[in-house]
Amino acid sequence: MPITTEDTLRWLKQYAQVLHEQRDYLTQLDSAIGDADHGFNMDRGFKAVSEKLAGMAGMDIGSILKTVGTTLVSTVGGASGPLYGTAFLRAGVATSGKQELYAADVVNLLTVFVEGIKARGKAQTGEKTMLDALVPALEAAKMAEAKKLDLAQLLRLSSAAAEEGVKQTIPMLATKGRASYLGERSIGHQDPGATSSWLLLKTLADTGEGVFS
Repeated sequence: MPITTEDTLRWLKQYAQVLHEQRDYLTQLDSAIGDADHGFNMDRGFKAVSEKLAGMAGMDIGSILKTVGTTLVSTVGGASGPLYGTAFLRAGVATSGKQELYAADVVNLLTVFVEGIKARGKAQTGEKTMLDALVPALEAAKMAEAKKLDLAQLLRLSSAAAEEGVKQTIPMLATKGRASYLGERSIGHQDPGATSSWLLLKTLADTGEGVFS
């Protein structure tokens, strides 16, 4: 079964709820190596997204994701707004006009999502950023598609790879963003952006449990 427009709206609504529940945790992570605002900013941004979901009911998936992107750019402070906003805008372009997403579409969506963040943040993996969760997730999705696994399995494997990527940020030295100012003091802390990225994919996998298989 594919991801439908209704599934996309459910995913975004649930992610907004997850961010609200995890706001303090994400802020705690960010307080160690950033400006202590990641949880607050993400919660505020997706609260704004959530308030617009009812009006997105008749949209195709690409238009939904573009609306998410523009909303995040205008409401999320710090680096997260431009990064997530760019990623969702590119994902919207990649899924323009689509009412359903299959495995290949999800891989393509993740590909442009990652490319958008790389372009906007001028970052690569290994620098203690959200890419350290998203790139492993993309690679896992590609492998799952190559093995012709169903969509639910693809999403679960992608989420698991992102979770492992988050753990790998703990011993990393930050060389990008606010955390890079700390030098070696950034070592030993989990990256908040990687964490919110994993939660995004985990929520999608959870939303599709028993639906996309």
